[in-house]
Amino acid sequence: MDRNKIRIATRGSQLALIQSNMVKSWLEGRYPGIDVELVIIKTLGDKILDSPLSKVGGKGLFVKEIEESLLKKETDIAVHSMKDVPTDFPECLHIQSISSREIPMDAFISKSYPSLNHLPKNAIIGTSSLRRQVQLLHRFPEFQFKDIRGNVNTRLKKLEEEKLDGIILACAGLNRMALDQEITEVISSDICIPAVGQGAIGIESRIEDDYINTMIRDFNDPITYTCVMAERSFMKRLEGGCQVPIAGFSVITGDELKIVGMISSLDGKKYLFDEAIGRVDEYKELGITLAENLLRQGAGDILLEIRNIY
Repeated sequence: MDRNKIRIATRGSQLALIQSNMVKSWLEGRYPGIDVELVIIKTLGDKILDSPLSKVGGKGLFVKEIEESLLKKETDIAVHSMKDVPTDFPECLHIQSISSREIPMDAFISKSYPSLNHLPKNAIIGTSSLRRQVQLLHRFPEFQFKDIRGNVNTRLKKLEEEKLDGIILACAGLNRMALDQEITEVISSDICIPAVGQGAIGIESRIEDDYINTMIRDFNDPITYTCVMAERSFMKRLEGGCQVPIAGFSVITGDELKIVGMISSLDGKKYLFDEAIGRVDEYKELGITLAENLLRQGAGDILLEIRNIY
């Protein structure tokens, strides 16, 4: 194996390439003389664009082929949006480093209305995310939704082509693509809690590869890592994925971590919310505590109901 070359596995979308090039530039700046190559891999999620993610398999659709390239040692690391990464990994792989988080909130984009509150009651909103749909339904029960898939630019085009009143995208992706001018309103987490891991970039690698793991260790932002791992602990306990409307978001203030979470039925009528607060070093336990709180409120019934559908 050529230890003077690092091969980064990445999806081929514009946003994925921007994020992978961020890691590439960081590696090249930190280790002059190392050759860093992007290896574009088309995942099943990139091929299936005519169905909502919840109906075709969820988050694993965006990482399976990439992880296979790592396991086969065809690539050395993979760069992911953490919100796309399942909570379970193949036995030999892990996420060791997570970037400093971009704005984790969702963005409302519209050509006709200045905010969600200005939309008509029967507004048609474009989003393929069940998480976004149920939270907006909880606040705006007469909204209607249209599934839109594809990359960021494709979704922006659909806003006008399909005469939608608005669409919802992640602020982080828009900011990284220098499309922040498209944002009409940053949606407060009081209205729409972000997806687990939203706004953070993770580097996946082989556990056994000490050479690579040492090289990427300092890419990690400890605060973001702790918050994202608390959120992933919450999701893992609920065994959630794209088929289940789940949201989780953590913030650290001093030595205290607060995590808020939501789970809902598909129609938004059974809507559960709670929070957990504790010491930063208890981050994994806090995620589990939050999940247990929601399970006591009836989250198990919601999960069973959704799994019977899918």
